[in-house]
Amino acid sequence: MERSVSLVMPDFIEPLQLTIITVLCIIFFLGHTIGVLLTMYLLFSPFYVFTIIYLFWTYLFDTKTPRNGGRRFQFFRKLKTWKLVRDFFPVQLIKTAKLNPKRNYVFGYHPHGIMCFGAWLNFATEATAFSELFPGITPHLMTLKLIFNFPFFRDFVMAGGVCDVSRESINSCLQGSGNAAVIVVGGARESLEARPGSHKLTLKNRKGFVKIALQNGASLVPVYSFGENELFNQINNPKGSWLRRFQAKFQSIASFAPPLFYGRGFVENSYGLLPHRVPIYTVVGSPILVKKAVPKPTQRQIDNLHKKYVQGLINLFHKHKHRYGIPKETKLVIQ
Repeated sequence: MERSVSLVMPDFIEPLQLTIITVLCIIFFLGHTIGVLLTMYLLFSPFYVFTIIYLFWTYLFDTKTPRNGGRRFQFFRKLKTWKLVRDFFPVQLIKTAKLNPKRNYVFGYHPHGIMCFGAWLNFATEATAFSELFPGITPHLMTLKLIFNFPFFRDFVMAGGVCDVSRESINSCLQGSGNAAVIVVGGARESLEARPGSHKLTLKNRKGFVKIALQNGASLVPVYSFGENELFNQINNPKGSWLRRFQAKFQSIASFAPPLFYGRGFVENSYGLLPHRVPIYTVVGSPILVKKAVPKPTQRQIDNLHKKYVQGLINLFHKHKHRYGIPKETKLVIQ
């Protein structure tokens, strides 16, 4: 069974769409800096009292929210703005199997890409009607813990139901039933492989999400976004090059990678830092049933389930690639 919400692709690029996407790109990459600068400005403005109250509340009483389910706002997730962004590419969420709302799930999202546009639009907003395709399932997109240290920016991402990707946070999201922790498994390291035509995933030694699934009895669901890596070009950085070594070192220190990328400008057929207008097809695979391992899963259990997950992801990729313009001979590289 395969189902998606049909989208109407616009005949031309609306300036409004590009303006919104420009703002979104700025927020994604400079949100932390903007939050700090805005805070400093407000502290020296007539609103300084409210700013001080906000800072006290945020860093004294609200520190646990990002790891305790976050703070989603449905009106934010359902803003028509997100549908404008969706239709620019466009983005589609494809359902291939039913998910039982009486169970919990760990979605493995691949690939990371540069900005995770597919992950954001599909799981942090209702742009592609997630709640209609998967009734009774609440998605929690997981991201770096560091992001929640920055004022205002943290509130923006949490409004979409985003939580930090710590073990404590994922365990919290998997309490009860009908919850899905959406983890971009490849993380920052995988973003260094994000370029058109690339299907290289950082997954071979990523087993933490499998262990958590076993501990919680949460079913694993492979997810692949065809088109995520086509949005931006990246400066050549082969393994062993001075640039890749610098990026890897930076990532090990700062926990995020600095990909050198470029896309299109505000005017079509120009260069800039906006994403190319390329369709993104996010295919949600069939769940892999997981039985809870009490009290602690063995390494063998983790390895076996990881192997099963990888094979499920590979099967998903090869089953659907031809529908989205991927050459028949293209293979999914797991590294």
